[in-house]
Parts: sequence; structure tokens; C-alpha cells
Amino acid sequence: MEPSTTEPPHDFSQLLVVIEQLRSDQGCPWDRKQTPQTLKRYLVEECQELLEAIESQQQENVCEEIGDVLFLLAFLMTLYAEQGHFTVTDTFGGIISKMIRRHPHVFAGQPVSDEQELKAQWQRIKAQEKGQAVPE
Repeated sequence: MEPSTTEPPHDFSQLLVVIEQLRSDQGCPWDRKQTPQTLKRYLVEECQELLEAIESQQQENVCEEIGDVLFLLAFLMTLYAEQGHFTVTDTFGGIISKMIRRHPHVFAGQPVSDEQELKAQWQRIKAQEKGQAVPE
């Protein structure tokens, strides 16, 4: 494969292509041997670095650290997809559905009067999703 002379698109699909190449037979031995278990420590480290960057209020560092965390999350999704557990589409579909479901005041025209009511609504919906008793 020849290196590209043009800059690839900078979006999530390109990140998945990069990860696929890293894990290919012609890719990186370190990336090929990673598992969800081996990536856990890197995810903790990168999340800590992101928190530190946010605390420092240095936007360039925040951007970089968000990218590092995003890379690891995409890597984890890829690993689970390779194992046949779920796909990237399943992950995005799940979180999109959850956020829409948990925000009926935004997506279903059900107004809330204040933040307290909003929090109570969120807890009711979350409890229903988990099959738990709905808090009063």
C-alpha cells in the first residue's frame, strides 16, 4: 500500500480505518496483540490526563487528550467487534437511543419546570430502563 499524498478525511470513520490498518497483518505488532484487558490501564491513564488538561484550561491539551481517549474507545469498540460481541453501529445506536429516551423534554415535547424535576425524570427513566422500582 502506497502512502497517500493527500490528507485523509479527519472523521470517525477514518479513525476506524487507521485502527484497522494498525491491527492488520501488515500493521503494528503492539496494536495487534492488544485486548480489552490490556487497554484498561491506558484508558485510565488517558482519562486522567484529560482531566488534568481540563483542570489546566489549556485547550490545546484538552483537544489532544480527548483525541487520545477517543482513540482508545474506538480501539475497544473495534476489539469487541472483532470478537463478534457488538459493532460500532450498535454502540452508537445504543447511546443515541438512550440520550433521546432520557431527554423527552427535548425530543418528545414533555416540558419540565426546573432542574429538580429534570433530575427526577432522568432517574425515573433510568430505573425503568434497568427494570428497577421507579423512584417517586
